[in-house]
Amino acid sequence: MAAKYTISKIFKIINAYAACILAGLVYSAAIKYFVYPSQVIMTGTEGISIATSYYFENQKLFIWLYLIFQAILIIFAFCKIGARFAIRTMIVIGTVVGMLAVLPDYQFASPEPQNERIILVIFGGILAGLAKAIAFRYGASTGDEDIPSAYLSMKYLKPVGNIAVIAAVMSTLFGLILAFVKTWQIEPVINTLMYTTIYIFMSSETLNNFYRKFKLVLVNIITRNPNRIGEDIRAMLPHRTFTREQGIGGYSDANVNILRAIVTQEELPDVIKVIEKADKTAFFFYNDIEGVSKHYYISPIR
Repeated sequence: MAAKYTISKIFKIINAYAACILAGLVYSAAIKYFVYPSQVIMTGTEGISIATSYYFENQKLFIWLYLIFQAILIIFAFCKIGARFAIRTMIVIGTVVGMLAVLPDYQFASPEPQNERIILVIFGGILAGLAKAIAFRYGASTGDEDIPSAYLSMKYLKPVGNIAVIAAVMSTLFGLILAFVKTWQIEPVINTLMYTTIYIFMSSETLNNFYRKFKLVLVNIITRNPNRIGEDIRAMLPHRTFTREQGIGGYSDANVNILRAIVTQEELPDVIKVIEKADKTAFFFYNDIEGVSKHYYISPIR
């Protein structure tokens, strides 16, 4: 039994590291083939790095600045989030830097505004958000604002994508200033702002839709077997509790129990399985909620 557990644990670790590499591959492809050609400004220090490289027309400058900023943020991750998160983030970042250095040059769409720039922006945002979601799901990140986002999302229970939008404000402003200084024309600045806004929106929405750790739902369960369901929920999620109320069925006039539990969207599929297994006749429904007390516990990103 111990051997099986060890093999299972090793497999999970290998799977997690493979996912980190995959996230790095997807993120580097998003930057190389979609973000850079479309000249949009990324979020956080990545945005500062890429805006500087746009100004000097030197893509290698972005790689070096990106690496320096990420090294600083990795130290923050070690101190504030945890060693495992920091190490796995290092794998993602290392993959991104390595792939950016060796990926061949391809042009999948014409970056001029009158042609297919919008396609580059939208698809780049989707790929970037997907890469971030993969990394977060396996206890890592793509670096940059994702590192403080992971820390702040645990502290304030806010979706990581929402916090990333806040980080985008400063980098976008910096990039727009450089774009204006380079041309001394307002039209390219407004154009870049519009496309950057679309990119940030697509990236953050993709991340929030695929990584649901900080999205909460209220599950309502109407059952005649509340003890079994309650015990099974607590056994599976020891950090969760529920509220129990008495009710009367409007059709049968029979006594029923109503259980209400707040869980994350990440936990929801497992909770549904528990309900259906414990009481096949139970009726349940759920809906998204906001404004939950800060005392509500969500397991850390580590």
